[in-house]
Amino acid sequence: MLNFDFYNPTNILFGKGRIADLGKVVPVNARVLVLYGGGSIKSNGVFDEVMTALAGRSVHEFSGIEPNPSYETLMQAVELVRREKLDFLLAVGGGSVIDGTKFVAAAACFDGDPWAILEKRGRNITQALPFGAILTLPATGSEMNDGSVITRKALQAKMAFSSRLVFPKFSILDPSKTFTLPARQVGNGVVDAFAHVMEQYMTYPVNSPVQDRFAEGLLQTLIEEGPKALANPQDYDVRANIMWCATLALNGLIGAGVPQDWATHMVGHELTALYGLDHAQTLAIVLPGMLRVRKEGKRAKLLQYAARVWNISEGDEDVRIEQAIQRTQDFFEQMGVKTRLSDYQLGAQNIEAILKHLESHRMVTLGEQRDVTLEVSRKVLELSV
Repeated sequence: MLNFDFYNPTNILFGKGRIADLGKVVPVNARVLVLYGGGSIKSNGVFDEVMTALAGRSVHEFSGIEPNPSYETLMQAVELVRREKLDFLLAVGGGSVIDGTKFVAAAACFDGDPWAILEKRGRNITQALPFGAILTLPATGSEMNDGSVITRKALQAKMAFSSRLVFPKFSILDPSKTFTLPARQVGNGVVDAFAHVMEQYMTYPVNSPVQDRFAEGLLQTLIEEGPKALANPQDYDVRANIMWCATLALNGLIGAGVPQDWATHMVGHELTALYGLDHAQTLAIVLPGMLRVRKEGKRAKLLQYAARVWNISEGDEDVRIEQAIQRTQDFFEQMGVKTRLSDYQLGAQNIEAILKHLESHRMVTLGEQRDVTLEVSRKVLELSV
């Protein structure tokens, strides 16, 4: 096992009715900004619950944070925070709203051009406003980590940053608030969580059985519960298991002391920035090809994955590996997330543009071994057509 630091200060309030406890975790004298997306929280009753729980506090609201939160939109929220001297943020929504709120929390306190936060990957953040989150779409794990991904439309750039100063102070996870999610968002969320686990698990062995077993348990749970969520949207226990899986997939626990990959995410980010694909859609496209092209470097973990997650343990090694990758791809399809560029009206003619973006963003030596060159990315994309 590798050396590691593990730090996670986020307080999780999990279960039915927990929005009512919001008043216990938001300071009484706080000047609050509630941030959310397209407004579904007003039609499903979540907004009213939030406002009731925040009674007595000064509350402003900011809506319109996109599925891939844009720098341009978030800077409007930053201006609102500064103008009204707001001192506590509350993200109500999925990972994009929470990611966006992390940026607002840091940018509102930043001395200089806030874009520098993204350029420096968050290393220059020295202070941030406190914030909490109410999760309505389990997928990214942003509710219990210090990472964020922001898109700048004008530059067609999707960039990540992290800082210990942008951990949520608390996150409220009520699985019943996910009952009304469209099937597309349910499928995307499961695929997103699955890919997060794979980026930390599917590397090479470092004698870390605790992390491996945690990761394999999360993968198996997503495989078992994901289709149930599509078939029985009102099943609370299924929704609870998926919500907790998505949180644990990226709260730092399974990634502590093990090598991590993230090449699939980096290539996927360019697909989103260039063509507007959902984040999970890009992961479903890229991951199978990434595993096939890099199977030699990942051979030991691929065989372990085949045996422990898919119960494939007999026969030729290469056959077992291909079966495991195909089963993964089939699972994504089962969740309603297509796995080829051609499914999204893209093809070989788009590969050069993707590679140019990777190069311009210095994504030319990716992966746990830093061996995912532009040529490797090209092969992955060619397999994904």
